[in-house]
Amino acid sequence: MTETEGILQLQTVFGINPIYSRVVFDMVKKDNLLENAAKVIAERPKPFVKWVGGKRQLLKQFKELGLYPPEGFDPIKSTYHEPFVGGGAVFLDLLPKYAVLSDLNSELITTYKVIKNDVNKLIKLLKFYKYDKNFFLKIRSKDTKQLSDVQIAARFIYLNRTCFNGLYRVNSKGEFNVPFGSYSNPLICDEDNLNKISKALRKVKIYNEDYKNILKRATKGDFIYFDPPYYPVNRTSNFTSYTAEGFFEKEQEELRDIFVELHKRGCFVMLSNSDTPFINKLYSNLDKKIKLHKIDANRNINSKASGRGKIKEVLIINY
Repeated sequence: MTETEGILQLQTVFGINPIYSRVVFDMVKKDNLLENAAKVIAERPKPFVKWVGGKRQLLKQFKELGLYPPEGFDPIKSTYHEPFVGGGAVFLDLLPKYAVLSDLNSELITTYKVIKNDVNKLIKLLKFYKYDKNFFLKIRSKDTKQLSDVQIAARFIYLNRTCFNGLYRVNSKGEFNVPFGSYSNPLICDEDNLNKISKALRKVKIYNEDYKNILKRATKGDFIYFDPPYYPVNRTSNFTSYTAEGFFEKEQEELRDIFVELHKRGCFVMLSNSDTPFINKLYSNLDKKIKLHKIDANRNINSKASGRGKIKEVLIINY
């Protein structure tokens, strides 16, 4: 069996994308390919947080439309970058050999680092956290400057699992301000998955930094996925703030310029955003290889049921 045949067999049997298939094929012994691959794939983690705008629901559509992953990306030799990592759904779908994850949200990045380096202490602490409104308000009110990294990570996961709709939002002072959520039995400590993520992050570089630093390290052949704060569909829709700083016209234009720079550098670039006239115009007529595609997505975070349902997003790729 050739490498190409083996990778294709893994894709077909397990329904995984070609990049992850290549990674798995490279990891396992070939004497019993499917059995060995099944053991590796069984340890594949899923996102540890619910994240508004998370791409887990859209990955199948990306693949079916032939928009992802880039065929030319080599996950064994080149690096995957996700500068607005959030829940990390795309990283966890690809699980490349080399990856750099970053975000400006310091609590999120602290949580990633704790899962990578101190997962046992995190699990032990989370097991003491209970689903109770008074307990929730007590944890929410804590000043993170007075907490250890493990306490920050436990607080972050707990609030995400028990707050309204899993929403992450901070006020102008950077304080988490989402109310208590109503659930039947939320899974606060997913010990098995946290251990799997810790293993997946073992060789991953993780940074708390501005996405612009991508230009310092991305090289030809690397794959970069941008999932920035979306440009608001209307004046009342921009109620989700992941950091105390905003991300508006000027910031979106700066991101477009970095997209173009990475394209010129020979990187594979994919970017998600809202389907608005501003974003459509921003990424039109840049280069014949940079194309904008419309994607169906679910809106699940509106406070009113009538405001939820199917909406359009854009996926911009240069490959």
